[in-house]
Amino acid sequence: MSSEGNNELYRKIWIGNQSVYKKWKRCFSRNEYKEVKFRLNYLLQTKGFGVLTGGAGRGKTTSVRQWANELNPAAYKVVYISLSTVTVIEFYRQMAMNLGIDPYYKKVDNFRAIQAIIEKYKREKRITPVFIFDEANYMKSGILNDLKILFNFEMDSKDYAVVLLVGLPQLNNQLRLSSHEPLRQRIIMSHNLENLNEEEAKRYIKEKLDGVGCHQEVFDNNALNAIINASNGIPRMINQICNKSLLIGEQKQEMIISMETVMDAVNDNELS
Repeated sequence: MSSEGNNELYRKIWIGNQSVYKKWKRCFSRNEYKEVKFRLNYLLQTKGFGVLTGGAGRGKTTSVRQWANELNPAAYKVVYISLSTVTVIEFYRQMAMNLGIDPYYKKVDNFRAIQAIIEKYKREKRITPVFIFDEANYMKSGILNDLKILFNFEMDSKDYAVVLLVGLPQLNNQLRLSSHEPLRQRIIMSHNLENLNEEEAKRYIKEKLDGVGCHQEVFDNNALNAIINASNGIPRMINQICNKSLLIGEQKQEMIISMETVMDAVNDNELS
Protein backbone atom coordinates (compact mmCIF):
# COMPACT_ATOMS: atom_id res chain seq x y z
CA MET A 1 0.00 0.00 0.00
CA SER A 2 1.23 3.51 -0.75
CA SER A 3 2.05 5.98 1.97
CA GLU A 4 -0.96 8.04 0.87
CA GLY A 5 -3.23 5.01 1.10
CA ASN A 6 -1.88 4.11 4.50
CA ASN A 7 -2.50 7.62 5.78
CA GLU A 8 -6.07 7.33 4.55
CA LEU A 9 -6.40 4.08 6.53
CA TYR A 10 -5.23 5.84 9.71
CA ARG A 11 -7.66 8.68 9.14
CA LYS A 12 -10.48 6.17 8.56
CA ILE A 13 -9.76 4.29 11.76
CA TRP A 14 -8.90 7.16 14.09
CA ILE A 15 -9.57 10.63 12.77
CA GLY A 16 -11.89 11.13 9.84
CA ASN A 17 -14.67 8.74 10.82
CA GLN A 18 -15.78 9.15 14.44
CA SER A 19 -18.33 6.32 14.17
CA VAL A 20 -15.52 3.91 13.25
CA TYR A 21 -13.39 5.23 16.12
CA LYS A 22 -16.29 4.63 18.50
CA LYS A 23 -16.66 1.09 17.17
CA TRP A 24 -13.02 0.44 18.11
CA LYS A 25 -13.63 1.78 21.62
CA ARG A 26 -16.72 -0.37 22.08
CA CYS A 27 -15.26 -3.54 20.60
CA PHE A 28 -14.60 -6.16 23.27
CA SER A 29 -12.64 -9.37 22.81
CA ARG A 30 -15.26 -11.82 21.54
CA ASN A 31 -13.82 -14.95 23.15
CA GLU A 32 -13.42 -13.29 26.50
CA TYR A 33 -16.87 -11.76 26.40
CA LYS A 34 -18.34 -15.21 25.74
CA GLU A 35 -16.72 -16.45 28.96
CA VAL A 36 -17.99 -13.49 31.00
CA LYS A 37 -21.44 -13.72 29.40
CA PHE A 38 -21.68 -17.44 30.17
CA ARG A 39 -20.98 -16.80 33.86
CA LEU A 40 -23.33 -13.83 34.06
CA ASN A 41 -26.11 -15.80 32.38
CA TYR A 42 -25.60 -18.57 34.92
CA LEU A 43 -26.09 -15.97 37.65
CA LEU A 44 -29.16 -14.70 35.84
CA GLN A 45 -30.74 -18.16 35.73
CA THR A 46 -29.96 -19.16 39.32
CA LYS A 47 -30.41 -15.69 40.86
CA GLY A 48 -28.56 -14.53 43.95
CA PHE A 49 -25.18 -12.83 44.38
CA GLY A 50 -22.27 -12.74 41.94
CA VAL A 51 -18.81 -11.12 41.95
CA LEU A 52 -16.81 -9.98 38.92
CA THR A 53 -13.32 -8.61 39.58
CA GLY A 54 -10.32 -7.51 37.56
CA GLY A 55 -7.59 -4.89 37.45
CA ALA A 56 -8.13 -1.30 36.33
CA GLY A 57 -8.76 -1.10 32.60
CA ARG A 58 -9.50 -4.80 32.37
CA GLY A 59 -12.89 -4.37 30.69
CA LYS A 60 -15.22 -5.19 33.60
CA THR A 61 -17.60 -2.29 33.10
CA THR A 62 -17.58 -2.69 29.30
CA SER A 63 -18.48 -6.37 29.46
CA VAL A 64 -21.14 -5.94 32.15
CA ARG A 65 -22.80 -3.03 30.34
CA GLN A 66 -22.81 -4.98 27.07
CA TRP A 67 -24.40 -7.96 28.81
CA ALA A 68 -26.98 -5.77 30.58
CA ASN A 69 -27.92 -4.03 27.31
CA GLU A 70 -28.70 -7.42 25.77
CA LEU A 71 -31.23 -8.35 28.49
CA ASN A 72 -34.93 -8.33 27.60
CA PRO A 73 -36.50 -5.29 29.36
CA ALA A 74 -39.81 -7.15 29.50
CA ALA A 75 -38.20 -9.77 31.75
CA TYR A 76 -35.47 -7.87 33.60
CA LYS A 77 -35.18 -4.50 35.35
CA VAL A 78 -31.54 -3.40 35.35
CA VAL A 79 -30.35 -1.05 38.10
CA TYR A 80 -26.77 0.18 37.64
CA ILE A 81 -25.04 2.10 40.44
CA SER A 82 -21.41 3.23 40.63
CA LEU A 83 -20.19 3.21 44.21
CA SER A 84 -16.96 5.24 44.01
CA THR A 85 -18.16 8.01 46.34
CA VAL A 86 -21.47 6.74 47.70
CA THR A 87 -22.34 6.93 51.40
CA VAL A 88 -24.76 4.47 53.00
CA ILE A 89 -27.75 6.83 52.80
CA GLU A 90 -26.83 7.86 49.23
CA PHE A 91 -26.68 4.18 48.32
CA TYR A 92 -30.28 3.63 49.45
CA ARG A 93 -31.50 6.85 47.85
CA GLN A 94 -29.90 5.92 44.50
CA MET A 95 -31.43 2.45 44.65
CA ALA A 96 -34.84 3.90 45.42
CA MET A 97 -34.68 6.42 42.57
CA ASN A 98 -33.52 3.75 40.09
CA LEU A 99 -36.54 1.65 41.07
CA GLY A 100 -38.91 4.57 40.52
CA ILE A 101 -39.41 5.31 44.22
CA ASP A 102 -39.31 8.81 45.71
CA PRO A 103 -36.44 8.39 48.20
CA TYR A 104 -37.05 8.82 51.90
CA TYR A 105 -34.74 10.64 54.31
CA LYS A 106 -34.38 7.69 56.66
CA LYS A 107 -32.46 4.56 55.74
CA VAL A 108 -35.06 2.23 57.28
CA ASP A 109 -37.87 3.73 55.15
CA ASN A 110 -35.83 3.36 51.96
CA PHE A 111 -34.93 -0.19 53.00
CA ARG A 112 -38.59 -1.21 53.36
CA ALA A 113 -39.67 0.55 50.16
CA ILE A 114 -36.88 -1.12 48.14
CA GLN A 115 -37.78 -4.57 49.47
CA ALA A 116 -41.45 -3.97 48.69
CA ILE A 117 -40.83 -2.90 45.08
CA ILE A 118 -38.44 -5.83 44.45
CA GLU A 119 -41.10 -8.24 45.67
CA LYS A 120 -43.73 -6.47 43.56
CA TYR A 121 -41.57 -6.72 40.42
CA LYS A 122 -41.20 -10.45 40.88
CA ARG A 123 -44.67 -11.41 42.15
CA GLU A 124 -46.91 -9.08 40.13
CA LYS A 125 -44.90 -8.04 37.07
CA ARG A 126 -42.92 -11.29 36.67
CA ILE A 127 -39.82 -9.14 36.20
CA THR A 128 -36.46 -9.99 37.79
CA PRO A 129 -34.53 -6.97 39.09
CA VAL A 130 -30.83 -7.07 38.18
CA PHE A 131 -28.68 -4.90 40.44
CA ILE A 132 -25.19 -4.05 39.20
CA PHE A 133 -22.97 -2.35 41.76
CA ASP A 134 -19.86 -1.10 39.94
CA GLU A 135 -16.66 -0.12 41.76
CA ALA A 136 -17.92 -2.28 44.62
CA ASN A 137 -14.43 -2.38 46.14
CA TYR A 138 -15.31 1.11 47.46
CA MET A 139 -18.50 -0.19 49.07
CA LYS A 140 -18.80 0.75 52.73
CA SER A 141 -18.85 -2.13 55.22
CA GLY A 142 -22.25 -0.96 56.37
CA ILE A 143 -23.65 -1.46 52.87
CA LEU A 144 -22.06 -4.90 52.51
CA ASN A 145 -23.54 -5.91 55.86
CA ASP A 146 -26.98 -4.76 54.73
CA LEU A 147 -26.99 -6.51 51.35
CA LYS A 148 -27.81 -10.00 52.57
CA ILE A 149 -30.69 -8.67 54.68
CA LEU A 150 -31.95 -6.33 51.95
CA PHE A 151 -32.22 -9.18 49.44
CA ASN A 152 -33.41 -11.81 51.91
CA PHE A 153 -36.97 -12.98 51.16
CA GLU A 154 -39.05 -15.74 52.71
CA MET A 155 -36.34 -16.91 55.11
CA ASP A 156 -33.75 -17.52 52.35
CA SER A 157 -36.03 -19.93 50.45
CA LYS A 158 -35.69 -18.03 47.17
CA ASP A 159 -33.96 -15.06 45.58
CA TYR A 160 -36.10 -12.48 43.82
CA ALA A 161 -33.21 -10.54 42.32
CA VAL A 162 -29.77 -10.80 40.75
CA VAL A 163 -27.06 -8.85 42.57
CA LEU A 164 -23.70 -8.38 40.83
CA LEU A 165 -20.72 -6.79 42.60
CA VAL A 166 -18.10 -5.48 40.16
CA GLY A 167 -14.74 -4.16 41.28
CA LEU A 168 -10.99 -4.43 41.68
CA PRO A 169 -9.51 -7.68 43.06
CA GLN A 170 -9.31 -6.24 46.59
CA LEU A 171 -13.10 -6.61 46.71
CA ASN A 172 -12.47 -10.32 47.33
CA ASN A 173 -10.29 -9.43 50.32
CA GLN A 174 -13.16 -7.42 51.79
CA LEU A 175 -15.57 -10.29 51.30
CA ARG A 176 -13.21 -12.71 53.07
CA LEU A 177 -13.55 -10.78 56.34
CA SER A 178 -15.41 -12.78 58.97
CA SER A 179 -17.98 -9.98 59.32
CA HIS A 180 -19.08 -10.63 55.72
CA GLU A 181 -19.31 -14.42 56.02
CA PRO A 182 -23.15 -14.41 55.74
CA LEU A 183 -22.94 -12.49 52.47
CA ARG A 184 -20.09 -14.62 51.12
CA GLN A 185 -22.22 -17.74 51.62
CA ARG A 186 -24.80 -16.28 49.25
CA ILE A 187 -22.30 -15.80 46.39
CA ILE A 188 -23.00 -18.35 43.65
CA MET A 189 -20.75 -16.92 40.90
CA SER A 190 -17.28 -15.39 41.24
CA HIS A 191 -14.97 -14.63 38.32
CA ASN A 192 -11.72 -12.65 38.03
CA LEU A 193 -10.60 -11.16 34.71
CA GLU A 194 -6.86 -11.79 34.40
CA ASN A 195 -4.60 -9.65 32.20
CA LEU A 196 -4.28 -10.87 28.62
CA ASN A 197 -1.34 -13.13 27.78
CA GLU A 198 0.66 -12.62 24.57
CA GLU A 199 -1.59 -14.74 22.37
CA GLU A 200 -4.78 -13.21 23.79
CA ALA A 201 -3.44 -9.67 23.43
CA LYS A 202 -2.52 -10.21 19.77
CA ARG A 203 -5.96 -11.68 19.12
CA TYR A 204 -7.54 -8.73 20.95
CA ILE A 205 -5.74 -6.22 18.69
CA LYS A 206 -6.65 -8.19 15.57
CA GLU A 207 -10.30 -8.37 16.59
CA LYS A 208 -10.35 -4.64 17.30
CA LEU A 209 -8.95 -3.90 13.84
CA ASP A 210 -11.35 -6.40 12.25
CA GLY A 211 -14.16 -4.66 14.09
CA VAL A 212 -13.47 -1.39 12.27
CA GLY A 213 -13.09 -3.08 8.89
CA CYS A 214 -9.28 -3.25 8.74
CA HIS A 215 -8.06 -6.71 7.69
CA GLN A 216 -4.47 -5.96 6.70
CA GLU A 217 -1.21 -5.77 8.64
CA VAL A 218 -1.00 -2.52 10.60
CA PHE A 219 1.63 -3.31 13.28
CA ASP A 220 4.75 -5.36 12.59
CA ASN A 221 5.53 -8.24 14.96
CA ASN A 222 8.09 -6.27 16.99
CA ALA A 223 5.58 -3.46 17.37
CA LEU A 224 2.93 -5.89 18.62
CA ASN A 225 5.35 -7.33 21.19
CA ALA A 226 6.23 -3.82 22.35
CA ILE A 227 2.54 -2.96 22.79
CA ILE A 228 1.91 -6.11 24.81
CA ASN A 229 4.95 -5.63 27.05
CA ALA A 230 4.25 -1.94 27.68
CA SER A 231 0.55 -2.52 28.39
CA ASN A 232 1.08 -5.55 30.64
CA GLY A 233 -1.87 -7.12 28.83
CA ILE A 234 -4.37 -4.53 30.10
CA PRO A 235 -6.95 -3.81 27.35
CA ARG A 236 -7.35 -0.13 28.24
CA MET A 237 -3.58 0.40 27.98
CA ILE A 238 -3.46 -1.56 24.71
CA ASN A 239 -6.12 0.78 23.31
CA GLN A 240 -4.24 3.89 24.41
CA ILE A 241 -0.90 2.73 23.01
CA CYS A 242 -2.43 1.60 19.70
CA ASN A 243 -4.28 4.90 19.41
CA LYS A 244 -1.15 6.98 20.01
CA SER A 245 0.99 4.71 17.78
CA LEU A 246 -1.36 5.15 14.83
CA LEU A 247 -1.41 8.92 15.24
CA ILE A 248 2.39 9.08 15.41
CA GLY A 249 2.63 6.60 12.52
CA GLU A 250 0.50 8.89 10.40
CA GLN A 251 2.81 11.81 11.14
CA LYS A 252 5.82 9.67 10.15
CA GLN A 253 3.93 8.36 7.10
CA GLU A 254 4.77 4.78 8.07
CA MET A 255 3.20 2.10 5.93
CA ILE A 256 3.34 -0.36 8.86
CA ILE A 257 3.72 0.72 12.48
CA SER A 258 7.21 -0.08 13.80
CA MET A 259 8.48 -0.87 17.29
CA GLU A 260 10.20 2.55 17.38
CA THR A 261 6.88 4.28 16.78
CA VAL A 262 5.24 2.23 19.52
CA MET A 263 8.01 3.19 21.96
CA ASP A 264 7.51 6.86 21.02
CA ALA A 265 3.82 6.38 21.76
CA VAL A 266 4.54 4.71 25.10
CA ASN A 267 6.88 7.53 26.15
CA ASP A 268 4.40 10.14 25.00
CA ASN A 269 1.63 8.34 26.89
CA GLU A 270 3.66 8.35 30.12
CA LEU A 271 4.36 12.08 29.84
CA SER A 272 0.79 13.09 29.01
